[in-house]
Amino acid sequence: MSKRTRVGIIGAGYISDWHADAIQATDQAELTAVVDNNLAAAQEFAAQRGIAAFGSVQELLSAGAVDAVHVLTPPEYHRAVSEECIAGGLHVLVEKPVAPSASDVEAMVSAAEGAGVQFAAGHNFLALPSYQRLKALKESGKLGRVSTAEINWCFPLGPLRSGPYGIWMMRETRNLLLELGPHLYAFMQDLFGEIEILHLQISNEIALPGGGTRPQGWRILARAGGVDVTLNLALVETYDDRSVVLRGSSAMARLDYAKDSLVVAGVNTSDLVLNPLRDALGQSVGYLREGVVNAARQLTSLNQKSPYGLSFRGICDEVYGALGAARPVDARFSGASAIKVMRAIEDTLALLPKPVVHAKPTGTPNPTALVIGGTGFIGRALTRRLAENGTHVRVLSRGKTGPFDDIADKVETVAVSLRDAEGLEAAMQGITHVYHLAKSEDKTWAAALENDVAVTERIAQAALNAGVKRLIYTGTIASYDLSDPQVTITEATGFGEDMESRNIYARSKAECEARLMKMHRDKGLPVTIARPGIVVGAGGPLQHWGIGRWHGAGAVKIWGDGRNTLPFVLIDDVADGLILMAEHDAALGESFNLIGEPMLSARGYFDAIHQKLGARIKVSSGPLGLLYGADAVKFLLKTKVLRRGGLSKPSLRDWKSRAHYSPFDNSKPKEILGWAPEDQRKSFIKAAISDAGLLGF
Repeated sequence: MSKRTRVGIIGAGYISDWHADAIQATDQAELTAVVDNNLAAAQEFAAQRGIAAFGSVQELLSAGAVDAVHVLTPPEYHRAVSEECIAGGLHVLVEKPVAPSASDVEAMVSAAEGAGVQFAAGHNFLALPSYQRLKALKESGKLGRVSTAEINWCFPLGPLRSGPYGIWMMRETRNLLLELGPHLYAFMQDLFGEIEILHLQISNEIALPGGGTRPQGWRILARAGGVDVTLNLALVETYDDRSVVLRGSSAMARLDYAKDSLVVAGVNTSDLVLNPLRDALGQSVGYLREGVVNAARQLTSLNQKSPYGLSFRGICDEVYGALGAARPVDARFSGASAIKVMRAIEDTLALLPKPVVHAKPTGTPNPTALVIGGTGFIGRALTRRLAENGTHVRVLSRGKTGPFDDIADKVETVAVSLRDAEGLEAAMQGITHVYHLAKSEDKTWAAALENDVAVTERIAQAALNAGVKRLIYTGTIASYDLSDPQVTITEATGFGEDMESRNIYARSKAECEARLMKMHRDKGLPVTIARPGIVVGAGGPLQHWGIGRWHGAGAVKIWGDGRNTLPFVLIDDVADGLILMAEHDAALGESFNLIGEPMLSARGYFDAIHQKLGARIKVSSGPLGLLYGADAVKFLLKTKVLRRGGLSKPSLRDWKSRAHYSPFDNSKPKEILGWAPEDQRKSFIKAAISDAGLLGF
């Protein structure tokens, strides 16, 4: 057996898990290292995979730990990182978009050729088994001569409506096409050849906080290899249609690349009576076959072979198979293909109308409030309400920009790591009130202790050292046991003793609260704790997982039967409550459940969406006992079969708590703070639904 290629991952973000799983699944390679400039994130990822962690590419190169790397950093760093690795003699696979410009891609490919290493573009959907069958079908002539094609990416893009707005994809209009377009253009280039862009139409502009707009609809007309091609991107809350449709003189083929299914509709020689029946039956059999094959594949692989997962496995098999055989990588993933794709995208972007430049207000902020997590849903509303009230704000963010250009004279954004104690303390100089809204997404308790609990303690200590007057921390009502409809929840209810059996998020937030209150008692930390309910309103998502499990924009399985009243609260009411906690001395050392007046059940909420927006979302009940049982089986498979450690053990109490069976008494914040949440149903529905922009159009 030939030696396997040692592979490292550069960038430990969301997409890294998909690449890691694919690398570990191929016989041609082994995952040996991960690099991230956030060393703690790299170490957490490495611990889960049993690999080495590094804080820089140079450290990785010096260690000689890998033969190849997957570059998964934000796109603006792809070229620099790739060229550093290429200069170090490493083969590279670069996530799409390979780079922000064709000239960058050309330079990367040239560098790889000069160094004698392999370069591969991460056009993963071209590796799907169903796509390869589509291409073979087209080349066999069984479709006849293909005259037209339609390539669709109709899939909701949540950040357009609810953020985060600081991520690379959202910073400029062009970045939307650079991020999503490579999938569509790679299909077009691989199927038909050289691309000529004829027309671009954008639509459904959505206004962003802070100024500027982004189009949610893109329609691109092109011609490639004698075929007229239409590319459609619809990023509103829409039915998921990610497909490639080829129309030939003999048949039509439809590839659903999100589901890895291919169905062909062809002509038949039956008479006029039987022809429609045979046509419909033929397509039905095709859909049935594809559905059965995919379901069986995912079941037997413990969901390791989902269509998306298969696409990454396919590209890894090809790339490392080529390396092992000392042959060039397939043209689908070659540097030459990447250059052609990026040139076509640039030709399209050249047709964009010139953006309107909005002048920022003049003036330098003099902040007295610090919002940590200020670019999130609650943080944006809080920051704007503070500024509206005359308080200048400093926002801590991962980046140096935030969605506040229109109030830049009152809000400044600074980039400080939450692991940097000195940086946090420096950011609190001149600050009287600190709002800690940040949260981490952790899969293990050890990670939560590092990324959430330790971070919260670090923020609290910095606040003590800086002498701030008040630290307002946002916990969660999920820390309560909400499984009993006979128990009314108040701030005195408590979370219970057995937090170890709770989900990691609820447990982590409860632990943060406990440690903050201990610092209040032992060190005099001036802390107040807020626990918002299910927050709704403008800037929030349609697909809110506090209500149920979503299956696209049009279907949701609600937690339980959905008939009990849910603890909804309007986003503006939450912002007002947080500000009141900072202003009232009586709030010191106290906690407050920010729950609105009883208004709607889950079913009532979706009925109101239908009435106000004309969208009937399919609602089904989620049997919590069965969901718990399925979760328990998954837990056993993950821990015993896949050997994953540190996972939270499923809890029936947790699943019942998701339904929010227990009612709340919200009298404490009203009596102590003078908080006045919306109490009129009509006004609540207007703010939560009618004016919330839930569908994006």
